[in-house]
Amino acid sequence: MIIRRKTFSSKIGQIYVGSEHPIVVQSMTNTDTEDALGTALQVADLARAGSEVVRITVNTLAAGAKVREISQRLADMGVNVPLVGDFHFNGHKILAENPDCAKYLAKYRINPGNVGKGAKRDEQFAYMINTAREYDKPVRIGVNWGSLDQELLATMLDSNASLALPLSLEAVMRKALVESALQSAEKALELGLPENRILLSCKVSHVQDLLLVYRDLASRCNYPLHLGLTEAGMGSKGIVASTAALSLILNEGIGDTIRVSLTPKPGESRINEVIVAQEILQSLGLRSFVPTVTSCPGCGRTTSDYFQKLADKIQNYLREQMPLWKQQYPGVEEMKVAVMGCVVNGPGESKLANIGISLPGKDESPVAPVFIDGQKNVTLKGDLIAEEFQVIVENYVKNKYSQ
Repeated sequence: MIIRRKTFSSKIGQIYVGSEHPIVVQSMTNTDTEDALGTALQVADLARAGSEVVRITVNTLAAGAKVREISQRLADMGVNVPLVGDFHFNGHKILAENPDCAKYLAKYRINPGNVGKGAKRDEQFAYMINTAREYDKPVRIGVNWGSLDQELLATMLDSNASLALPLSLEAVMRKALVESALQSAEKALELGLPENRILLSCKVSHVQDLLLVYRDLASRCNYPLHLGLTEAGMGSKGIVASTAALSLILNEGIGDTIRVSLTPKPGESRINEVIVAQEILQSLGLRSFVPTVTSCPGCGRTTSDYFQKLADKIQNYLREQMPLWKQQYPGVEEMKVAVMGCVVNGPGESKLANIGISLPGKDESPVAPVFIDGQKNVTLKGDLIAEEFQVIVENYVKNKYSQ
């Protein structure tokens, strides 16, 4: 059992964040926020896929002016998800010019490295914090490896150079990330922002750096922490790197919100980053989002691809049903389904699942026994095994999880 570190409890819109609350899945749009309809549609896709918080870029005055329309369009679609404004360089101006932006966003993300320089940095940071305080909004102080406060880094490098045994550049940068986050949080407190309105993140792009940075950060504060491997990459590289990094640090009880920052192919949906984040949490036993499908990898005994097609069909079917099922059938997300390809492990795995089917392998009898809660229930055969098994799953859900 993973024991999570104790943090302050914060609220983002209607979502609570903190150690006593479930770890929250977050995602981000890649639309031009000035396109209110396109952005609202993508936010809705992400929310329906299971993203509980969605961040949008707010980089221009025109984008800030569209936040209210985006929020209203989402309400018209029946989508109620907190929107986070991602501010860099000019957030103080956007919030000053667009009171509705300040009002309709559920949280502001501020990057200390991109707020300004010198005296202007303090002034502009203060304006954004005071706006958050005025509208009773939480703030994520999000430090990033690629946009670290250069003045702070230079000061720390100078101090490091005077040591008898100087640290490596990477080690100093990791320390600077944590210092930037904590110093900015202290400034926010001094400006009157309550401690339960502050969340922190220190994003890096390498697994080991993330572990070292978040262990340090978690040991020095009680703020909720947002986890993510920034610029994780495309495809399997991004999925594997994010899974490795987030799983290791989550397993240590660190982390209150997560995002899997995958680079999509051109025109590809963003929802895969939501699905991967959910699967990480579900694999660690931290949350359940959709029934689990166990299926074998296949071997020389399973020369037919029938079990693969059935496993894929059932898995997609279960995920598609969840938006409706989670309202009608509480607890269904804990259900386990097995789709196995031969007699070696098929019956055993099927008995361990709530519902399992053991399809015939090579040279086996062309029948498929179905097990329900450990007991053989029926044997399917013929050309409609997939359709009949889906009906069995549907009936089981209705009978088992109906209120």
